[in-house]
Amino acid sequence: MAFSPGPLELVILLGLFFILFGAERLPKMARALGQSKGEFQKGLAQTNNARDTLTDLEAGGRTPEQALAERAKAVGINPAGMKSADLEKKVSALEALDSEE
Repeated sequence: MAFSPGPLELVILLGLFFILFGAERLPKMARALGQSKGEFQKGLAQTNNARDTLTDLEAGGRTPEQALAERAKAVGINPAGMKSADLEKKVSALEALDSEE
């Protein structure tokens, strides 16, 4: 069974904290705990940004559209004015033909 403290246990714990740490230090400790939580969340967000940055670096710093335009130019298609979906189909078809040869 999971332990879930009732109101009496919470009051006892709060009283112990006041006795052990004093009324002056408890607000400082709560503030520090809140700041730590904020820093932890910032760190998690930066970790996600680091993954995005790594993906961008692996792509050579190009957006997917830029990479598609380069692939199109490599197979001899002028990508100007074409929709990405259409361009992807044409490039994939030509790359498949090139790989068969």
